[in-house]
Amino acid sequence: MRKNSFTILLGGPLTGTERLMTAIAGSRVIAADGGMRHAAALGLKPELWVGDFDSSPEDLSRDFPDVPKMPYPAQKAETDGAIAIGEALARGAESLILAGGLGGERSDHALMHMLQAVSLAKEGRHILLTSGEEEVYPLLPGESAIDLPKGSLFSILGFSPLIGLSIRNVRYPLDDFQLPFGSSRTISNVAEGPIALSLKSGDAILLARPYDMTGA
Repeated sequence: MRKNSFTILLGGPLTGTERLMTAIAGSRVIAADGGMRHAAALGLKPELWVGDFDSSPEDLSRDFPDVPKMPYPAQKAETDGAIAIGEALARGAESLILAGGLGGERSDHALMHMLQAVSLAKEGRHILLTSGEEEVYPLLPGESAIDLPKGSLFSILGFSPLIGLSIRNVRYPLDDFQLPFGSSRTISNVAEGPIALSLKSGDAILLARPYDMTGA
């Protein structure tokens, strides 16, 4: 666990995999509206519950009567997830796990979470988006390493042209590669174990499927 780590419970699908449970262990927790439904399954008690509560059934309130609520009107300028993230940052969060931030019925929310992750990473914060089955890591200029199981699938999605992209310890390595914006060249690679990356310029995410060995 990283210093001042917060888990934000969001409304997307969430599977309590071993990797997810390891990631959230010991972190503080804030729930965003219907994301509270994940708390019991994960054995978590959030310190705060925010949102307009339009996607929270009444029984959740009965299950967590002692969790402070911070209600917002439905006609608000931010999503419930953004409000929860803001509350975590106000409490000194340096590391954020956006659990339930991928998939689900609202693709716009999932994409927004990815963009938020890149923005927060640019501010120097460590960010992980996860559904348990899938994980997203911001990829910014510099060097990084991501611990993935051997044989697992991953893709890199550029939010801009990528200059000087190198990927090592993978089935399809790249060295100082220039990836045009919108290119599918970096979709469906296979990790050979923990992977090392470097990037000279651009913004991207790495989307990993650590339990998916279909490319092995």
